[in-house]
Amino acid sequence: MQGMTIARAAAACGGSIRGAADPAAELGRIAIDSRSVAPGDLFAAYRGERVDGHDYIAAAFERGAACCLAERVPEGETRGVLLVPSVQRALEQIAEAYRRGLGLPVIGVTGSVGKTTAKEMIASVLSQRLRVLKTEANLNNQIGVPMTISRIGPEHEAAVVEMGISGFGEMRTLARIARPTMAVYTVIGHAHLEFLHDLDGVLRAKTEMLELMDDDAPVILNGDDEKLRSLRCRQRRILYGLSERCDVRAAGVRPLPDGSTACEILARGRRLDAVIPAYGRHMVYAALEGAAVGLELGLTDGEILAGIAAYETVGRRAALTDTGSLRLIDDCYNSNPDSARCGIDSLLELPGRRVCILGDMLEQGEGERQMHFDLGRYAAEHGIDLVIANGPLSAEIARGAGERGVYYVNQQELLDDLPSLLQKGDAVLVKASNSMRFSTISEALKQLVL
Repeated sequence: MQGMTIARAAAACGGSIRGAADPAAELGRIAIDSRSVAPGDLFAAYRGERVDGHDYIAAAFERGAACCLAERVPEGETRGVLLVPSVQRALEQIAEAYRRGLGLPVIGVTGSVGKTTAKEMIASVLSQRLRVLKTEANLNNQIGVPMTISRIGPEHEAAVVEMGISGFGEMRTLARIARPTMAVYTVIGHAHLEFLHDLDGVLRAKTEMLELMDDDAPVILNGDDEKLRSLRCRQRRILYGLSERCDVRAAGVRPLPDGSTACEILARGRRLDAVIPAYGRHMVYAALEGAAVGLELGLTDGEILAGIAAYETVGRRAALTDTGSLRLIDDCYNSNPDSARCGIDSLLELPGRRVCILGDMLEQGEGERQMHFDLGRYAAEHGIDLVIANGPLSAEIARGAGERGVYYVNQQELLDDLPSLLQKGDAVLVKASNSMRFSTISEALKQLVL
């Protein structure tokens, strides 16, 4: 954090410096895992449910931490500790102070579905011209966003910051830290309804970001999402999507034999013939997000197309694999009703018999059982041949699918039955919330010989 000295950090958070610290020493990144500390870093000693970071302050110093942010000084510790009432609040204040001194464009990415895919696509596009810092992994919350901001260095020319929330007020905090100069909204959907209650609540929580943005800032909105399409704000709205009312839109969407997706991107009188090296309709939206940001920052058509073509699928987010026996869409990183329907729609574009293996969608609130039932019915009504469900809530998926549904209480029994359930040439979607551990099913399918 160029220019962020220990003394400046102490002033930003109202902390007191204890021990042998050089107040003029410049801090590096923020780290919360002592094993990841590099020389000069600020180690934040979080007190978690199972692990207390204060127990690892000595280890952080051994790895070269310039200072440790803590709520107490361990007995016998004489090295530099920045003592604060709350590590979380102090971390936010330090990152916020550092961000105020940065002049680069910051793109804040949020939504109920597709944040990480959008972040990766936008970064891929911008990297064709600019040196870009992007959120690592899924560090998108009140701990991850300060860590991301702390990694912005003098070499960076733009930052793409993923911003995820589960409750009211959290986005306002993240926006105060990141101070986005541009916002990208993916979808307002059925995520974290346990805390946000309904879609209007999701929209209200997500758009807290706009309170901290300038009047002339571009806000890039999914024009095919009803809530986002009707959003009114004081910033400059840019709609993207498949419908003709969108400012940046896609036409001629078609899957290619190698699993990639082709489309034409139409914007500002320009036509870009794009090839997206990933499968699924949701990837078209990601390409549009990347193109919209690229256009705003003045990239050429060639740079935008090269960035789209350079996109790499992240983890288990709708990765399409030909196993030799099946065509597998491995999308078991997370799930909610909107992303699950999108996965089903993408599956329907593949040839052969279509099979869904679906698990519980968590944090959906009071209507969770009805949502699972509706998903099973959606799959059956849209032509899915077989719906295999596993998980306490997913009994409702199988029930909603009617005669096309099969339910397993035990995942191991499901794994044992896969050879009898599936046929060579099937197209299979695997989707569930991450804690359901459906990655085990995906890996079994990759090894299955039919």
